[in-house]
Amino acid sequence: MHPSDPPESVARTVADCDVAIVGGGLVGASLALALTALPLDVVLIEAVEPETDGQPSFDTRTTALSNGSKRIFEGLGVWDDIARDATPIRRIHVSERGRFGSAVIDAAEEGVPALGHVVENRVIGRALWRRLRHEPRVRLLAPATATGAQVTPGSVRVKLDGNVAESVSARLVVAADGVASRVREDAGVGVVRSDYGQTALICQLTPGRFHEYVAYERFTPSGPLAVLPIPDGRVGVIYTLEPDVAERVLGLSDADFLADLQAVFGWRLGQLRDVGPRHAYRLALTRSESSDAPRTAIIGAAAQGLHPIAGQGFNLGLRDAATLAEVLADAAGSDPGDHAVLARYADWRRADRRGFIAFTDGLVRLFGSRLSPVQFARGVGLVLFDLTPLAKSAMSRLSLGFAARQTRLARGLPLVVADPS
Repeated sequence: MHPSDPPESVARTVADCDVAIVGGGLVGASLALALTALPLDVVLIEAVEPETDGQPSFDTRTTALSNGSKRIFEGLGVWDDIARDATPIRRIHVSERGRFGSAVIDAAEEGVPALGHVVENRVIGRALWRRLRHEPRVRLLAPATATGAQVTPGSVRVKLDGNVAESVSARLVVAADGVASRVREDAGVGVVRSDYGQTALICQLTPGRFHEYVAYERFTPSGPLAVLPIPDGRVGVIYTLEPDVAERVLGLSDADFLADLQAVFGWRLGQLRDVGPRHAYRLALTRSESSDAPRTAIIGAAAQGLHPIAGQGFNLGLRDAATLAEVLADAAGSDPGDHAVLARYADWRRADRRGFIAFTDGLVRLFGSRLSPVQFARGVGLVLFDLTPLAKSAMSRLSLGFAARQTRLARGLPLVVADPS
């Protein structure tokens, strides 16, 4: 040890804080940035050094940001940094392979500049962490892995595995550590998991024709295929297949893979070419049995993991973060881990969580059915949907979620600390 270094017992001890956020991915980092507006001492714990190739949350996968998420990032002051690399969605085209009927939702018809934006995860992560590194109210611990969380009446002790600290004591711990959340598990909150029997292949490629800012959702017998516009005229692909088929397709040469995808997607964008690396992810619906526990709030994928069929998983998690931040702003000056505070968070999120879990799961099962009457009804439904402006307007408003009340951040406004008087 260098003479100027502090004693090991000091170097590996982190002072008590108000809020410890376990998980510095997109949702956890967004919450940490939101809390910088509040008089709270925050510690953000992340297992992987951010902005490195090893950070799985900040890779080249794409996220379809809803207009509600755009406004949250505006309220956080990072949208301008994200917007430079964001691709607007001007239209959404929905179809089913081998069946009649299709539908188009157009931003101009809905009176909005865009129906959403497609952004690479690394762009969002970079914008969030660049801001966080200059925020004095947030202490960043990375790399550090939470190995356990012990709740006492007045605090939570989070044990860490890493070279930055042995533990953190907080009045509130936030589980933002993903689907397999250790914090959620230690809080005694169960999780329900339903395997869809599907694998998503993720990649980027170049179409023969410019995408014209159109996002395609095409339903196939094996699962949905999403083709999303991204910068430089390229598109991001989410290709859902049965696991054994996905394994075979993953092993194809680039030329054979493009031919297979072309047969499924068609020629709307001309010949598909120049495919990048392909990655596979098993798909399941997971949902925690509660959004809160003693001195614990659960957000993002730790609270729910959705099928990518509607592209709403991250948007739902970001609304978790925005809601928790506003609840803590309203409770400024009181104990952030108090039962009443966490109950308000859980109550506020209940309708939105239930609504989107039911919506996405219902879509998977509806378009996964191979019963002839159901297949016929789907075709009729798409035709009727395409002819019904009110239905399209209702669908475009889904970006705001199912909650009866919108947070300030979701309205593009900064957080305001409640006046204790």
